[in-house]
Parts: sequence; structure tokens; C-alpha cells
Amino acid sequence: MISRWGGLGLLLIAAAACDRKPAPPAAAPPPAGSAAPAADSRGRVVFLGTSLTAGLGLDPAEAYPALVQRKIDSAGLPFAVVNAGVSGETSAGARRRIDWLMREPAAVLVIETGANDALRGLDVDSLVANIQAIIDRARQQVPPPEIVLVGMRSPPNLGAAYVRRFDAAYATLARRNRVALVPFLLEGVAGVDSLNQADAIHPTAAGQRKLAETVWPAVEGAARRAGGRAVR
Repeated sequence: MISRWGGLGLLLIAAAACDRKPAPPAAAPPPAGSAAPAADSRGRVVFLGTSLTAGLGLDPAEAYPALVQRKIDSAGLPFAVVNAGVSGETSAGARRRIDWLMREPAAVLVIETGANDALRGLDVDSLVANIQAIIDRARQQVPPPEIVLVGMRSPPNLGAAYVRRFDAAYATLARRNRVALVPFLLEGVAGVDSLNQADAIHPTAAGQRKLAETVWPAVEGAARRAGGRAVR
């Protein structure tokens, strides 16, 4: 088995090595859970993320946002998931995309970004500023979406001071903005051979199922709080 933090470091390396050209999320039939058709009257749950959210190496229906759609449907909640994951993207790239993503109202916005910032040793203050800008832009919507912030952890090779600042950034942002927090997306998955693909980096379908279980309580709570509110 790869060590917990060693596995995380490899995962971050792979995320940055992926295609870095931002692209709009591709539409998919609702059963796959990756996007809703234009005529869908359900509220949108938008997952803004990296290759971890995109489900790199897997069928889109196996990525955790699609699995969250199944949970939403089973719970009888009137929402459709949009998987807006882009491989290799930093928080700056996510910030540049938020205007495009918010052209249509979102009931819930799930923010998963920062892994590639850590790999490149980018300034933590910039990460915080980018996530704050994403939250601020989303809240210009009337009424604003419920927001779920998904945390990541830095690999240890960047030094103890950097790791402390990076790892604390998500909880600080969540408290400051009073948004729901998933402390660590890869909890129980990072470094576990059986839950990662042959490259020992990206989660397998089973690993993605664990990611879905990790984010579901926060997403469900956000969806229930957003239920019934009209957005424009």
C-alpha cells in the first residue's frame, strides 16, 4: 500500500499533468447525473472541480457527482447535478470559470479546488483569494446558492509551514463565509491501492463511491436548505 501522504502527493502530480485547458462541462443524460438538459426545471447542483470531480479515467456515470445525483433522486429532492470538473485546473482557473457557470442559476454550488495549487507550491494567500472570489461571485445571484466547500490537503514535501497554512485555509474560509465544509475529499481513499486506478493516483469506481459518501451529508443538507427557493 502506498503511504497516505505519498499517495496524495502522487495524486496531485497526476492532476496537474492532465489537460489544463478549461472547457465547459459537457452535457449528459440525467440518469448519468453529470448534467441536466436545458429544459430541466429542477434546481441545479453545480460541482466546480478538478479531475477528481471530473472522474478522470472513468465513465462519467461513475464519477462522484453522478453518484450524488442518484442519492438526490433516491431522497426525492428536485435537483439536477452538473459536473463542471476540469482536469489540471488551479483555483485561478476555477475563478475564471465561475462567471460562465453562473450564467444559469444554481441552487447549490460545490467548490472543489486547490489540489493543483498545492502541487505547484502556489501561494496559499492566492488560493484563499480565489476561493473567496468564487464565493463572492456566486452570492451575487438572487437568492444566493447554498455553498459547499470541499477541502484538500497538501503533500508534506512542501514543508511544514506551507502544509499548515494550506490545510487550514478551507476551514478558515468556511467559518468566514458560513458555508458547509467537507474537510477532506479523499478521506479513506488517498493512498489505498484498492481504491485507486492502475496509476495508483486517480480513484477507481469504488473510490469514487467513497467520495460520494464523503460529500453527500453536506450536499444533502445544502440541497434541503435550498429546496423550494426560486432563483433568477
